[in-house]
Amino acid sequence: MKYKSYLFDFDGTLVDSMPSYVSAMSVILDEAGVRYESDLIKIITPLGYLGTARYYREHYGLSESEEDIVIRMKKYAYDEYAYRIPAKEKVVETLTGLKNLGADLHILTASPHEVLDVCLSRLGMTELFTNIWSCDDFGTGKADPQIYTAAAKRIGRNVSEILFIDDNLGACKTAKLAGMRVCGIYDKSSNEYVAQIKSAADHYVYSMDELKNL
Repeated sequence: MKYKSYLFDFDGTLVDSMPSYVSAMSVILDEAGVRYESDLIKIITPLGYLGTARYYREHYGLSESEEDIVIRMKKYAYDEYAYRIPAKEKVVETLTGLKNLGADLHILTASPHEVLDVCLSRLGMTELFTNIWSCDDFGTGKADPQIYTAAAKRIGRNVSEILFIDDNLGACKTAKLAGMRVCGIYDKSSNEYVAQIKSAADHYVYSMDELKNL
C-alpha cells in the first residue's frame, strides 16, 4: 500500500449528496429571485457554508447576514443528511479494507458538523476515521491552500505524504498547490470537469475500490 494517510472529501466522494447539497445552496438564491451562473456549484463547493454565504452577499448583494443565510442552508440540508443520503458504492468496504491494512483515514469537508456527523453516524462510518473535520474547524475553506497544510500538521505527517481524495476540481487543484498528493474521484455532478481533474491530480478513479490499486 503506497499511502498510509488518506484525507477524504465528503459530499460527492463518500456520500451521494451533491443533488441535496446543490439544492440547499441554490434555493437561497432562488428564493431571492437571483439569477446565477451555470458553474455556481463549482465555485461555492470548496467555500463551505459560511464562505458561500459571504460569496452570496458580496457577489449577488443578498441583504441577509451571513449567519442567517447559513442557518437557512443548514435547515434545508438537515433532513436529507439525517435520513436519506446514501453512501456511495463500495465506500464502506473500501474504507474498512484500508483501515484494516493500517491506514489512517480522515475527512475534510465544507459541510458543517450539524449535517456531517448525523449522516456519518447513520451510515455506520464514524468509527472508520481518526479525524472528521469540517472547514469550520479551521476557520477557512478548501479554496485556501493553508487548510491542507493545517490538516497535515494535525494528522502529524508531511503534507506530501497524504493522499487527498475529492470530486471537485477547485479543491483538487488547491490541495495539489499545497503539496498534497491528489486523487480525483468521479461524481456525476462534476462529469464535465473530469478531464481537468485528471490533469490536475496525481491519480483519478471512477470507483472508491480503485484506491486499493494505487
